[in-house]
Amino acid sequence: MLSKRVIACLDVRDGKLAKSVRFVDTRDIGDPVEKAREYYLDGLDELVFYDITASSDRRRIMLDVVEAVAAQVFIPLSVGGGVRSVADATDLRLAGAEKINVNSAAVQRPALISECAEAIGNQNVVLSMDVRRVAPTEVCPSGYEIVINGGRKPMGIDALAWAREGERLGAGELVVNSIDADGTREGYELNLTARISEAVRIPVVASGGAGRPEHLYDVLTTGKADAALVASMVHFGDYRVSELKRYLHDRGLKIRMSW
Repeated sequence: MLSKRVIACLDVRDGKLAKSVRFVDTRDIGDPVEKAREYYLDGLDELVFYDITASSDRRRIMLDVVEAVAAQVFIPLSVGGGVRSVADATDLRLAGAEKINVNSAAVQRPALISECAEAIGNQNVVLSMDVRRVAPTEVCPSGYEIVINGGRKPMGIDALAWAREGERLGAGELVVNSIDADGTREGYELNLTARISEAVRIPVVASGGAGRPEHLYDVLTTGKADAALVASMVHFGDYRVSELKRYLHDRGLKIRMSW
């Protein structure tokens, strides 16, 4: 059995750490480089960096911020936001990213997943999925729809179908972010995460809604996720990474412990 992972997410806007609730009311909350180093020293397994306005602003990711973060942490660093080509992915790898996250551009041009996987390896390509709950329809029979551009544009694509397609095209991992739960601190969307975890063979990272340690335990067990992504609960100092990992370890989950 592989170890379950705790991953911190740094949403960055204009070079500053930002946080929103359900992708709106975004506010700046600090320095992403300082937070990255703090979490790394406290035993974080992996770090995800999202330039949250790169896609909607139609610009490239801020490579200088990625380089600054990569210089401070020596754990896997995954970067996304505005990745539209193999050249973008290569530049991010050169800036220090181990994994590349594709999202909006991949929904609009799915071949991007295959192109990146061929260029940098399946294990380094992560398909991020922003998902909103909807009434089940013929187009979205699961009741979960893919949205892009920071949740601004619904695509009429069923989330489970897109997860399977992403795996087929070469993604080595999925990040499943529930917009309905995002920033609420009321718990992950367990049904969504479990259904996608059952639909694919690649690792699934649950995102959106973490507020208490038991939320991580629930999504790693009931939700069948391979990793839990946290943001608000550590950014605002409610919990330390080491506390969360100790909680999960003490409840019988296989967790990498560095102390």
